[in-house]
Amino acid sequence: MVKTEGKSTVEDGWREVFERSRLLPPPRQTVRLAAESHFTQSQGFQLILSRLTGAHLPQEMSEGEQDVAYQLRVTLFDRNHQQFFGKTWKSLPQKMKNNKISFNEVLYFHTSLRLPSMVVVLELVSLSPRPDGSQQALGRGFTVLELFTNRPEAQAADGDRRLNLHHGSPRSLLHPLLKDTVDYSSLLKTVDGAHLECVIKNHPALVSMMHLLPENVLVSGDENIPGLAASPTGDALLRPQLLKMLPFSLNRLTINLQPSLEKFESQLLQLINADCHNTKQPGPEGTLRTVVIQERRLHVGVHNGWCFLDNPQVVVLEPLASGTRGRADSISKQSTLVKDSAATSSLPQTLGLRSSLELRLTNHRAVAIVFQLEWVFSAPIGRETMLSTTSTSRAAFLQCLRWGIWCPFQEPADWKWKEVQLVLQGGAKPNPHGVMVYSTEMSAKTQNPAPLSAQGTAQVSEAKDIISFRLSSSLERKASSPKASLRTKQEDVSSRRRSPSSPSQGQKYIPPASPPESPQGPGLSLSQLAVTSRYPTISHSSSALPWQQPFPSLLHPSPLASAHQLSHVAYTGVSNIAHLEVDLQRGGDASPSAQEEGDQLQELPFTPVHAPVITLGMNVPTSCSVSSRSSLAHLYSAGFPDIVDCNGQVAEVLDPTEPVPFDPQREETDLLQSNLLVFQFLAFTRIPTAGVGPDWPDNIYFTFQFYRFPPVTSQQLKLLTSDKVQQKASDPLPCVLASINKDGTVNSGSPGLQVQFRVDKGFLRPGEKRWFLRYLALHTMHIDIWDSDSLLLIGSTAIELKYMLRQGKSAVQALHEVEVLTTDYVGEDTLLTSTDSGRRSAFSPVTVHTIIRGRLYIRTGNIGCPVDPSRRRAADVMPPHSHIITPREVTGGFRGGSLSSRNILQLNARNTAQAHKREIDGDHMPPFRRGVRAGTIMPGEHNLNEVDGGRRKLSCMAAVHQREGKEDAKAAKVTDRTKADQLTRELHQIKPSEERSKAEGIANMLSQAITTQHLLYPSLGTAEYMEFVLKNPFNVPQTVTIHSDDPELSVITNTDEWRYFKALTKTTTPLEENMFHLEEGAPRVYLRPKESIHIPLKYQSFLCDHTMALQGPSFLPTGKGSQVAKKNLSNIVAAKTIKVTFKAEDGKPMAICQVNVEATPHIVDQTFRLYHPELCFLKKAIRLPPWHDPTVNLNAKTHVSIRCSDPNIICQTRMLVPGEPQDVYLKVPGSPSPHLKMFFVMVFTDKWMAVPSQIWQIYVHFLERVDVSCVTGQRSCQSLVLKGKQAVRKVKCFSSHPQEIEVDPEGVFVLPPSAVQELQLKVQPWRAGSRFLYVNAVDVEHRRLVTAWLLCLNVHRPVLSKAFEVSVPVGGERGSSRKITYTNPYTSSRIFLLRSDHPDLLQFKEDKFQIGGGESYTIGLRFAPSQSPGSLEILVYVNNLEEKTEETFCVKVNYS
Repeated sequence: MVKTEGKSTVEDGWREVFERSRLLPPPRQTVRLAAESHFTQSQGFQLILSRLTGAHLPQEMSEGEQDVAYQLRVTLFDRNHQQFFGKTWKSLPQKMKNNKISFNEVLYFHTSLRLPSMVVVLELVSLSPRPDGSQQALGRGFTVLELFTNRPEAQAADGDRRLNLHHGSPRSLLHPLLKDTVDYSSLLKTVDGAHLECVIKNHPALVSMMHLLPENVLVSGDENIPGLAASPTGDALLRPQLLKMLPFSLNRLTINLQPSLEKFESQLLQLINADCHNTKQPGPEGTLRTVVIQERRLHVGVHNGWCFLDNPQVVVLEPLASGTRGRADSISKQSTLVKDSAATSSLPQTLGLRSSLELRLTNHRAVAIVFQLEWVFSAPIGRETMLSTTSTSRAAFLQCLRWGIWCPFQEPADWKWKEVQLVLQGGAKPNPHGVMVYSTEMSAKTQNPAPLSAQGTAQVSEAKDIISFRLSSSLERKASSPKASLRTKQEDVSSRRRSPSSPSQGQKYIPPASPPESPQGPGLSLSQLAVTSRYPTISHSSSALPWQQPFPSLLHPSPLASAHQLSHVAYTGVSNIAHLEVDLQRGGDASPSAQEEGDQLQELPFTPVHAPVITLGMNVPTSCSVSSRSSLAHLYSAGFPDIVDCNGQVAEVLDPTEPVPFDPQREETDLLQSNLLVFQFLAFTRIPTAGVGPDWPDNIYFTFQFYRFPPVTSQQLKLLTSDKVQQKASDPLPCVLASINKDGTVNSGSPGLQVQFRVDKGFLRPGEKRWFLRYLALHTMHIDIWDSDSLLLIGSTAIELKYMLRQGKSAVQALHEVEVLTTDYVGEDTLLTSTDSGRRSAFSPVTVHTIIRGRLYIRTGNIGCPVDPSRRRAADVMPPHSHIITPREVTGGFRGGSLSSRNILQLNARNTAQAHKREIDGDHMPPFRRGVRAGTIMPGEHNLNEVDGGRRKLSCMAAVHQREGKEDAKAAKVTDRTKADQLTRELHQIKPSEERSKAEGIANMLSQAITTQHLLYPSLGTAEYMEFVLKNPFNVPQTVTIHSDDPELSVITNTDEWRYFKALTKTTTPLEENMFHLEEGAPRVYLRPKESIHIPLKYQSFLCDHTMALQGPSFLPTGKGSQVAKKNLSNIVAAKTIKVTFKAEDGKPMAICQVNVEATPHIVDQTFRLYHPELCFLKKAIRLPPWHDPTVNLNAKTHVSIRCSDPNIICQTRMLVPGEPQDVYLKVPGSPSPHLKMFFVMVFTDKWMAVPSQIWQIYVHFLERVDVSCVTGQRSCQSLVLKGKQAVRKVKCFSSHPQEIEVDPEGVFVLPPSAVQELQLKVQPWRAGSRFLYVNAVDVEHRRLVTAWLLCLNVHRPVLSKAFEVSVPVGGERGSSRKITYTNPYTSSRIFLLRSDHPDLLQFKEDKFQIGGGESYTIGLRFAPSQSPGSLEILVYVNNLEEKTEETFCVKVNYS
């Protein structure tokens, strides 16, 4: 057993660092302002203090003048709030020599407060010795260094700085006259001739060690920072090297409080209750309010004396039976969690942790493990308010009771496999958490530091509060028991299958822990995460925890209502307490290595516990016609415009239910090479859906993207219903679509919406037509249908594009009737009882339902158009693109002439033309090269750099002045002598700049002479392969270094990769094994004299532009979609130029390959829309469709690689055994509501990622999350807060299920700027389980989304009063009638309302009735007829006027 004392020498190393590193925090207003300015990431800086010149420093020297030394003191200062913060850094004392003081100090710091108000104050102090041996410090002046400017990017003012010294002390900055002063020099007196030379610049290398050092701390490179490796140069922060972090496991943790747990908490509660009663405000109720203990927590973190290396982990302590010592295998299944001080004395008196904690430590004497004991108390907060009608009105507050530290590496590690006992401290002492710690007179006496003796263990436990634990290396545990780890996993999986609601188990089911990348703490405990909301103003119905957390800064997202995360709605689970036990009911035969599952999860990026999103694959919405003949007749009588060919003939109609023959040769040899592709959106059929009315939707709009055209957002379309035709409920007629004008009126022109795209030789690149035809033959186009009033997604659909292939016909058309689908996620319904409320529903499985919202009628067409032969591009007959880049042969020298940019351009154009002369005939020059011709120097043009160039320059300038004089006859005449003097002065002015430009021009021309240009048209994710022919022009061998100024263009150094791309591009050039060797990251190649080799190059970019149009319909005129789609290409990166330089051994360039990149849009194969709570990481799995390659062995593994267009998003996949489904894992950082984030995911199925097999477009909608717990059939109220923006808006709120959610105010209201509008939600659901609904606040004038809410409903089944059973015959037309007798239980007359969860099957004779007290009423029931046999349970609710359920009847209907 290892014993340690709270203040013994064991922790001296840590305490020395801790006492030296204490600092002042910055002003809270400044921190808040930086966060609002999105300065959340800390940035590292380097400050170099060179020397100080002080010829006229204030001299107040005594006799010991020769012993005076000078010191610089540096402190951070906030001039807006006039407050110093951080820690003052002091330099080494230096002597003054020749009125100069050389400091040569280098400081480092990192900060996220990149605001103009943050400055550095530097004070010069003279140190003179006193007779007693001490030093007298006297200020000699100070200066202020401004770090940041007012620029939006808030970068540091890099570069050399020369700062003037001011008289006085830095304390003068606290004077009221200097408040809000930007320029101090106007108010402070400057010391003549005194200035400080310094350099401030960014230091990105600090990023790797920012977790070892807090923000706003000035340190030098030789500062002792535990966790940082020492540098031989003495400056460890110039290029920081971190010590290795090793995993350790902390287990068998127990805590003994003195004199006993019961007495300790009893005394604590007495003091707190007495304090509450003395300080409470007098209330009219005058009731006794008692504070109880809600929870016992322990914070465990690793501290290096400066800061915590990671956020401390938070665990919940539980009372243990005596002798258990915190082991998971000795805990009874019947143990319960004590939550108040009313427990009997027979309860256990030891607190323990039933699981292990995983810590990462570094072997340093000053690294310590910090323990903080914290209690959560629950106290009443007064009468219930409107915001908490469903929860008991109690608030929680936290209090630290004890803390302690232990340095495991202070002495030789004799604690391995031994129990460590640590004394916990209390009272007003500095601690790493910076909190006040509880202490009493008794506890202060017991905490008197005294060393522990080996024989006095019993006395120590009686006198002091002790925490006991064992620390072991996780690596040793892994190596020692691999079989036990596997066995534990199997037992854990089997134990998870037990029913989580069994009362005998006594604890709730916990889903698997989140990935190691998720931040661990400070978070909430297990019970808090299970029931509390992300927003403290939203209450939850829970009898287990009758209090509400009032600290929003500590709140984290609560887990799902399911153990599975959802496809469209996903949340983080218990990610902040990943170290907690996975199963609290593990059997007694569990091995000590039961935590091995968590260790193995550390090797993975994250382990999803959600059902993956299934890609469409073959699951395309059906396009077969299901409408009746009457519906089709009504559709064709609406007068839609016909699709006709160039001759005015109606296009041939194709049947979308029949296969289409596809002959690529026929398509390529078609005489009508121009294609006009037409999409006509004709009508939409509403399908009744639960929660919405029969007339929903009323207005819609579409979003889609065709090929590589920009995304299209249509204008609003009205759904028109015909009053002349009789509607049938079984066969609803399609609603014809009509465009809506800007003023809100319906366009009286032709119905429907037509969007056209022209694809001709002017749009397609050379060789692209076959890819376009392949796109039509194999792809489907994704279409999203939106409600233009509420901006809610109605559903999505997809149409097959293969019916737009003409196959030699002049024009074709096809009518598609496709289903508009959406997904709904419903968790397992639960019965509302007092024992399992909030438990089973919290982790019930989710069932995914596909709902048909309607049917969309789309007519597609393709009209062939002839191409004018005179307008055929030269690129149309261009030979196939060559992957070989051959430099030109230099056959002529420099002809002389000016070094102007024009002549250099002409020379470059001539060289480019010569380089491609062998490949392309002059008449067939591509358009991007045809316009540039090799220019020649005119005979009359002279060289200005000859011997008599000066005289010629004078004559040229005189000619210019003469021309100007002719143009302005009224100008003053100047004599010849004056003109000559003026010309001479101008010549002297231009000579220096001309000399510089001459050298630059010569270097530029020489560089252009060896430059070969190459043009690329890459798309997202596609690798462009090329080979550059490099020749050694020298007679000696050369070792050439290849350098690219853009990492997206690289050299292929792997032989297998080179061979793959040569086979893919059918390049028949020689291939050489092991041709390159890498030196300092740059490839180098050896060339013999006059030798030519092929250098393989690859350009591949995974980045693109993510700009999007605002969500909402557009206001484009009808039929203008194609014109807008042609304006500019979207989601591509701007054109750029990349140079690949081939440098010889002397460092001079031997050849330059200039690649001009003109990116083109890419094709989107599939679109996903995900909805997620704001400011939370979205963790998602998307399941890949099965890959079937007949040329590959079925047992061989498919190489699937993933790339994302956004570098801030984690996107990866794992290799699995053949036959297993493969998922793509995404981790997307959150954004505030209602932001929409869009990015692309590229899926590669080849090893070298040449061409993406699929490109997915993913939209993530971020919404404010609101948790609501309610009961079916009963109305629950919830409050929302809507904050105004910068302008006045007319806002209206919409819900996705208007029949279940009512929003008050219901109509349009004005939202002033920066105002707060309270919204009332009246939720009355009819289906039990976990559900997800949406509420949007829309700007009705501009049709833009203001705020969006995600309602997470946890709906319980009500408690049934009576049950009935009735039989209804099948096939009847009149249905069946029954009666139920209801008695008023009240003594007074009441009015009741009747509700049913199936109003389509059951109707009441009267929906509202009034009866006197104690009287009975007969409820008349009318059951609708059914055409098929079966049984169904229908609930009948008897509600009061406030829609609160009085009684619930269950009627089982048997249709037979």
